[in-house]
Amino acid sequence: MSTSNTERSASSIGEQPSRMRTADVLARLRPYALYAAFLLLILAFALLSPVFFTQGNFANIGRQTALVSIMAVGMTMVIVTGEIDLSVGSTLALAGMIAALAMQVENFWVVGALAGLGMGALVGLVNGVLTTRLLIPSFIVTLGTLGVCRGIAMVITGTAPVLISNRSFADIFGQGYLFGIPAPICLTILTLAFGIYLLHLTKFGRKLYAVGGNPTAARYSGINVANVKTIAFILTGIGAGLAALVLAAYGEAARPDSGVGLELDVIAAVILGGTSLFGGRGTIIGTLIGSLIIGILNNGLVLIGVDSSWQIAIKGAIIIFAVAFSERK
Repeated sequence: MSTSNTERSASSIGEQPSRMRTADVLARLRPYALYAAFLLLILAFALLSPVFFTQGNFANIGRQTALVSIMAVGMTMVIVTGEIDLSVGSTLALAGMIAALAMQVENFWVVGALAGLGMGALVGLVNGVLTTRLLIPSFIVTLGTLGVCRGIAMVITGTAPVLISNRSFADIFGQGYLFGIPAPICLTILTLAFGIYLLHLTKFGRKLYAVGGNPTAARYSGINVANVKTIAFILTGIGAGLAALVLAAYGEAARPDSGVGLELDVIAAVILGGTSLFGGRGTIIGTLIGSLIIGILNNGLVLIGVDSSWQIAIKGAIIIFAVAFSERK
C-alpha cells in the first residue's frame, strides 16, 4: 500500500469517531430541542407584541389550541403505527354538521354529542378498513375521504350553516366553565389524560408501538396488526368528532367549511412533538408541546400582522424541518 493511501485510511479512521461523536451529541440534544423552541417562541412573541403576554391572550391560545390538541392525540396513535390521516379536518366539518342536524330532530345535547362522535368513529372505521383490508396506502385513503367528507358536509344543507340553539350543548362543549377553566380546555385535558393512559400505560399502547416499530415482528408475535391500526384510525375519528362538538358549541353553529387546512396543524403538532413519521416512536406529552407551539405560532403571527398565506407557508416549512430532524428507524 502506498504512503498516500495509508494516510487517507488513517485520516478516515480518525474522522469516523468524530462523526459518531457529533451524531451522539445531536441524538442527546434532540429531546430538548422541542422545549427550547417552545420557550424561544414565547420569548420572541412576548418581545414583538405587548398583547401576547396577557392572561386573556393565553386563554385565547388555550381555546384555539384545543381543537388541534384533541385531534392530535388520536393522530399520534395513527402515526405511531406508521400510518397517517389527512381527513381529520373534513371529518370535523361533517361530524359537526351531523351533530347540529341531529339536535334539530331531537333537541337534546346527548343526541348531538353521540351523533358527532359516531360520525367521527364511522369515518375512522372506513379509513382503517380500506387501509388494512384493501391494503391501500393510508395517504391515498384519507386523501380520498378528505374530499368525500367535505363534499357530504356541503351537500346535506346546500353549503348553509346549521344553527345550534341547545344551551346545554353550548355550555358543556364550548362556552361553559368548570372551576373557572373554559370547557374546551377541560375537554382537552381529559383527552390528553386518556391518550397518556392508553398509549403509555396499557397493553394496547405497547401494541401500537410494536406495530409501528416492526409490523412483521408484531404479526409473528401474535398481534393483529390490521385490528390495531383500525382502532387507531377510529380513535382519531372520534377525536375529530369531539373537536367538531367543541367548535360547533363555541360558535353555536356547524359550518361545512369548518376545519379547512386543520389537518396541517394537527400533523405538524404531532411531528413537532417528536413522533416519528416512520412509526414506532412518539409521546402524548410531546404532542401537547407541539400543539402549543402551533397554537402560539398561529396566535403570535396574527398579533404581529403576518398574512394568513405566509402562516400556511411557515407551518409547511416547520413540518419539513421536523421530519428532517426526526430520527429514522
